[in-house]
Amino acid sequence: MKKKPFSIVLYAPEIPGNTGSIGRTCLALDIDLILIKPYGFDLSEKSVRRAGLDYWKHVRLTEFESFNHFIQKKSPTKDSLFLFSKTGEKSYFDAPFKEDCYLIFGSETKGLPPSVLETYKSNAYKLPMFNEHVRSLNLSNVATSVGYECLRKLNL
Repeated sequence: MKKKPFSIVLYAPEIPGNTGSIGRTCLALDIDLILIKPYGFDLSEKSVRRAGLDYWKHVRLTEFESFNHFIQKKSPTKDSLFLFSKTGEKSYFDAPFKEDCYLIFGSETKGLPPSVLETYKSNAYKLPMFNEHVRSLNLSNVATSVGYECLRKLNL
């Protein structure tokens, strides 16, 4: 099996349509989707499958009970973790992506937990938003944008 360039990780996703759309992006990029519980929906919900279209059954999906469970099982190096939050201090354009890294996104309404952000503060990035009337961007759009930027930087 060929090495996968990176994986997308969703921590406590709440909106099934976003998860389905991100799953479709993962399939298009031939990368893994990792989900960390709790979810705000059931993975068998029709809305997850609808957003993932008929592709959902082909998504390489791994589930973890908690962020700590993910860290214990995957044993990633700290420099292979890239967290995305509106509170990140660095632009995702400056992220030093590397092969076999993890692009980690928090839930739609809460983002990543403060404990995770504090532990990995130097690994937190944000996407630019220039208008004060926008509080956040759609998770699916962000994950797709970051995924393609990572792909571009890896020259794949």
